[in-house]
Formats: sequence, structure tokens, C-alpha cells
Amino acid sequence: MTRRRTAALTAGLTATAGLALLGPGTPATADDTPGYSVRHITVDTLVGPNGDQPCAVTADLYTPDGASARHRKPAILTTHGFGGSKDDGNQTAIGQGFAQEGYVVLSYSGLGFGGSECKIRLDDPAWDGKAGSQVLDVLAGARSFTDEDTGAAGRVDYVARERKGDPKVGMIGGSYGGQIQYAVAMQDPRVDALIPIITWNDLEYSLAPNNADQVATGRSVDTRTPGVAKKQWVDLFFAGGIIDGVDDAQVDPGRNVGCPNFADEVCPTALKLNTLGYPDADMSAIAARSSVASYLSRINVSTLLVQGQKDTLFNLQEAVATFKGLRRQGTEARMVWQSWGHSGSTPAPGELDFDAPSLRDSYLGRRFLAWMDHHVRGDEDAPVGPRFAYFRDWVRYDTSPAAAGTAVEKAYAEKRRFRTPMSASLYLSGKDGLTPTADAVEAGSASYANAPGAPTSYSETSGLEGGQVNNPVSDAPGTFAAFTSAPLAKGASIVGSPRLTLHLDAPVAAQSQAGGPGGQLILFAKVYDLAPDGTPTLKNRLVSPVRVGDVTEPVRVELPGIVHRVRKGHRIQVVLAASDWAYADNALVQPVTVTTSKEEPSVLRLPLTGDLVF
Repeated sequence: MTRRRTAALTAGLTATAGLALLGPGTPATADDTPGYSVRHITVDTLVGPNGDQPCAVTADLYTPDGASARHRKPAILTTHGFGGSKDDGNQTAIGQGFAQEGYVVLSYSGLGFGGSECKIRLDDPAWDGKAGSQVLDVLAGARSFTDEDTGAAGRVDYVARERKGDPKVGMIGGSYGGQIQYAVAMQDPRVDALIPIITWNDLEYSLAPNNADQVATGRSVDTRTPGVAKKQWVDLFFAGGIIDGVDDAQVDPGRNVGCPNFADEVCPTALKLNTLGYPDADMSAIAARSSVASYLSRINVSTLLVQGQKDTLFNLQEAVATFKGLRRQGTEARMVWQSWGHSGSTPAPGELDFDAPSLRDSYLGRRFLAWMDHHVRGDEDAPVGPRFAYFRDWVRYDTSPAAAGTAVEKAYAEKRRFRTPMSASLYLSGKDGLTPTADAVEAGSASYANAPGAPTSYSETSGLEGGQVNNPVSDAPGTFAAFTSAPLAKGASIVGSPRLTLHLDAPVAAQSQAGGPGGQLILFAKVYDLAPDGTPTLKNRLVSPVRVGDVTEPVRVELPGIVHRVRKGHRIQVVLAASDWAYADNALVQPVTVTTSKEEPSVLRLPLTGDLVF
């Protein structure tokens, strides 16, 4: 099976989620390119909890011209997204881009992918972290490699170092190649800087989120109540890994024994997740081993987090949780909310372009290079950038190829600190209203119920929306409640995660919830931007799935993080839907009534950068 067919079969993972997500890139066509040379190498590693499982790792070593034991160069260690390999266009572009700036780059295929041996371990530090650390040994000159073209052994002696065995090295990569950076840094204190792009904080939240009942740990997106399975993303995620194992069966036939290309416990766990619709203890344990939220206290490396606004797999909340956790423990961290992610992989003009002659020709390229120059090369004059920056898609700028790389800076707001305070409130009123005045709330209610059988609300086809699929959002009558504001008298900009407090009457759930997650109420909260003609926009197709632990108590929901301009004349609408096409469904028919009153207000709180005027 060719990789072209693999991409077609696993669409969202190999084409969008599996990372061509560092922007477009053209693969190298020759091993010798002006400014640097490339060697294809194999590194032998011993991994696993006991360090006794051999896994050969294939890699590309980019060496800038002039590098030698007397003229040492700083280094970059990088790997790819899920379903990819070192041969991906974006990986070769990273190698080329940093090599042209005088960095030694070691780009490798992760365990279970491309030409590397062993099974996928979901960026488990005991496996993937140890493998990455031993690949890093090559840059330290502490481990030899085998040249795949000649069979000769080799050793690197031209990487700059803090001391013998401790190279000056940073890591960069996206999605699966973002989380691996934490796993390596947890195992290896020699890493000097990280740039994790569009990756997760807590894999359980990523695959089965609950945006209510959150545990305020300051380092994760944990919830007290199990979440709601992202059935489509789960299917794509595991199908992508299995197919990659089939593609590369000749490398390590053992990858497909038992659970195909995954650790044996993963297959039954994934099946249970999508069958039950919520994570069980086995899923929680696997996710914890593979998530930085579980070991954040051991990450003491300067980190530039880059998260995508168009991302229904790893949303902005995940980066915020990691960012806040790092900051609270005193670890240097900065954060960028770029425009693109797993749900739309094309950067805005000038945002990131690996096909450009230099990393310096795009906004993110300059941020990446400056971060490494400062923390790895040791150039104290290289700017680390603002504490927080975010792309605004409503800001116009010159998008011509000649100007976009600089002009795009106009679309990026840059802040000295990360703050998204709830500066405006809209109160649910009567049966369908939203009012900015608490005293104007009318007592009332709106009722709905899920239909038995298939879901009746549509937000997206995960991994395909905006590319192969372009369906409008929809909600079937009787299966949702909606509360709508008056038209805005002037535009308003939302930056951050709105919050919603609800009061519900759900008699079936009140009885069935004692039986555990299967009997608990599921709902989907979302905010629509309604155009004057009534056309709804669901920003970046993002919804907040909620499994309610106790329907007799107020329900507090964190809505998806967005950067969005609601234009003058548009209305804001809160929608509570009984189901969603991309997620698990209620096990029972659950009638729900949303109540509104002055005494127990249901309210939407918005993080605005200005005023809300009607």
C-alpha cells in the first residue's frame, strides 16, 4: 500500500492531523545541497521501563557546511506528527531551514513509524522519551550511528556543547512530534529549548473531553467526570497507526503482531472507548503515561507553545493548561495561537512557509529561529518574543508573496502577559433570549430531548471538514435549545474561552446518573455567530462536549477557546444540543429543560478585548 493511498484512507491524520501540519514543505531531492549535507543513518536504542527493548531508529543528519570539531554548531532534534516519518516534506523543510541557519539537525522517525522499529507507544516517556534521549546521544558524540548508504559506523564531533556529553540542542515538532519533546525533556536534562506545536496536554481530554466539572490543578484539563468520546477522531487516530504498520511491515514485522502497530493494551482500550462512549480506567492509565499533564513538574526547559485555532483535536485549552502550569512552577514559557491546526492545515499568507528561501521569511519562522538562537545558540540579543500572541483573521494585510511574511505581523496581536478576563455577561432569559442586563432576565425555560438512534446535530466530519467535506452546521428541531441576543451595535472581539453556567431539569438523568457515566446526561454547548440573514457560524467547528456529573447542581461549562470578531448587526447565540455527529451519544433518551430566572441565572461570560454594545 503506498503512502498516497494511506493518506487517502486516513484522511484527517496523514493529511491534516498527521502532520503536514507544520505548513507546506517540499521534500529534498538530493542529499547534497548548498549550505549543508544530509546523511541517512540508523541509531540503535534500548527502551522500555527496564531499558532492555532494542529499537532501531532511522534518522536524517543535516550538517551545515564548515561544521567541525574546531567549529562546532548548535543542534536541533526533531520528529514528525502521527502517521508521518522523517521523510515528510515538512520534516525535510525543518532540516533544511535550520541547517541553512547553521544548525546541525537530526530528524528521526518515531517508534512505530517510517523505517523505525517497534510499536507505537503514544509518546510514552519510558519508550519514546528514552528513544529520543538516545538519539540525542548522537548529537552529544556519545553514541555512534550506522550510515544507511555505506554501512559504516560514524560519530558526530561537531555539535556545540555546554560540557562534554551535553550538546547545545533544542527540539521542534508538531502534534505527535510536539508531545515527544516533553517526553524527551522529562528523561533528559540536556535539552535546552522546546517548541511544541499543536499538541496535547492530556490525551484523555483530547480523545474524550468533558468541558464541565473541571479540576483546577493549573497544569491540566482534567475533569472529575469522564468525558465524551470523539468517535471520529478516535477512529482516525488508531486507523492511521495501524495502516502505517502495514505500510512498513518489512521494517519490523513484529509491529503487526497482536494489536497491529500499537502496544497490545491499546487496541482493546480504543475499542472500549468508542463502544462505551467514555474512558475507563485502562484508557485513563494509558493517557496519563502519554501526557505531559502527568509529569509537568519535571519539565524545566524554556518552552514556546504554539497552538492552532482551527483544531478540534487538540484545542487551545490544552496549550493554556500547559502554559499556565509551566509558568506557575517558574519555567519560562511563551505562547502563540496560530491560525491553523488539525482542522485546517494551511497557514495564513506569511504566517509560516517552509518553501520560502529562509525561516526568516515568515512570522512563525522568525519566532522559531529566534527562540532557538536565544536558548540554544546562546545569542542573548535574539528576541524571545511577547508572552502571548494570537492571529486575528479579520485584520487585513498585504497577502502578496513578496510582502506577506512581514505584513502578517499586523494580524498578530502581541501581549506582555496572558490574560483573557471575562469582561461581559449575557444572561439566558425566557425561552430563547440573551440579555446583557441581569435585572432584565425573564423567568422561563426551553426544553429538548435527544432522538433515539443517530445524532441530530452536525458540527464537523473530523479531519475532513474544510477539505474533502464542507457541510453546514445544523441542529434538528426539538433536539436543542437556543438563546439569542439582539444585534450588536458595534463589533466585538472574543479572545479566549467563554464560560457558561446552566440550570437544568433532567428527570431521567437525575435517576440514571447514579449508575455511572453511561447514565449521565450528555450535552453539547456551543456559541453561534448569527449573520443578519440568520446564517450561523460555528467558529472553527468547535463545540464543548459535556457529561454532567449531577444534573441537580448548576453546570459550569468552559466553551472552546476562540479568536473571533462578531461584526456589527450580528447576533450571539448559545446553543445546547442533545447530540453531535462527531461524538458519542446519550445511552438513553434524556429530556432536558434549561431554566432561566433572576434568582438562579444561567449566564454566558465572554472574554472580550473591548465592550459589548447593543
